[in-house]
Amino acid sequence: MSVRKRAAVLGHPIGHSRSPQLHRAAYDYLGFDCSYDAIDVTEEAAAEFAAAVRAEPNWNGLSVTMPLKAVMAAAVDRLDPLAEALGVLNTVTFDHGPAGTVLTGWNTDVLGLVNALRHAGAGEAPRGVILGAGGTACAAVAALARMGCTSVDVHARSFRGAGASGRQADVAQVGSRLGVQVNLRPWEEAAAACAAADVVICTLPPRGADALADQFRTLAADRSGAVLLDAAYDPWPSQMAAAWESAGGTIVPGLEMLLYQAVEQVRLFTGSAFRDEPAVINVMCDAVGLPRR
Repeated sequence: MSVRKRAAVLGHPIGHSRSPQLHRAAYDYLGFDCSYDAIDVTEEAAAEFAAAVRAEPNWNGLSVTMPLKAVMAAAVDRLDPLAEALGVLNTVTFDHGPAGTVLTGWNTDVLGLVNALRHAGAGEAPRGVILGAGGTACAAVAALARMGCTSVDVHARSFRGAGASGRQADVAQVGSRLGVQVNLRPWEEAAAACAAADVVICTLPPRGADALADQFRTLAADRSGAVLLDAAYDPWPSQMAAAWESAGGTIVPGLEMLLYQAVEQVRLFTGSAFRDEPAVINVMCDAVGLPRR
């Protein structure tokens, strides 16, 4: 009798995650016998958790969310080229063999962002602005690069122009590795930048852009034809999304990004069992209340 496979999403906090609904719906449709849970793991406990699951042969895959995307990248055995270039992952696969288990890190956030933006009508080579400078911002740089951008402005609270260091410098390093000029900009300029961009990707945690939304409203900018993707999806709409929509722009909830990155995770986790991508996407949409594609 085969042992049921196991997968999970890791993060801290994790109670809000919609990933279990997405993955379970896909596995049910595919007839793939795998559980999927949400597990609260702190940054301090991430390496120990990775070592523990390595020893359990029924583990099949991990989804990884904030704040673990960088620390888990250091806990796996190898990274696919994209995750290595970004320095962050959101997916871990397990290869159980006679010599032991190999953990491989992937980043499906990039394709999730690209597909969500394109589904919303974003054009090629947009003038792009990123809010925040963490792991998801690194993926956002790569996503805009895939859409043809050669220069991206990144606004974050914790740096002031050229003197930035630490994790903000990682965003610039990602741009350098991908051939994209990343311009680190003051947070005080973020509202004006949002008023002029073709695409804005907000990678801040829930309610992280509420004050910015108030500043943006005072500009009374016409955002017709421009797209805002807010990676936070609870609560929705965020105050920034509501302000953007009131200005005539198109808003994309983080749930859209979550959907498309989860499709790629399901593809990695299920292997040869994966089939009929449009149908898989539709059952996943049904599971979280998104319109069918």
